Amino acid sequence: MVAHSRTPLGAHTLRALNGARPLTIQIDAAGQPIAVRQPDWPAPRPVLELQDCWRIDDEWWRQRPISRLYYQLVMTNGQLLTIYHDLVEDSWFEQRG
Repeated sequence: MVAHSRTPLGAHTLRALNGARPLTIQIDAAGQPIAVRQPDWPAPRPVLELQDCWRIDDEWWRQRPISRLYYQLVMTNGQLLTIYHDLVEDSWFEQRG
């Protein structure tokens, strides 16, 4: 039997899984990503190839609608990275999960 830890139970211990991580993006003249930098990377990493691009506009009736432009990128190290540009907040994020 395990002793009671006396830790209070509740939703305060919940956290979102696979939450979006903010990114710094360098774009070309056409607005396409050419380099990506995550906060824990020492320098921006170049994009080798843009594999796919799509847009999602949803929940337009809510106070905070969703309008995102997604990119699936192949980085020069072979990593496949899905990022999006939040068009409402004009911010960039990595899509995880």
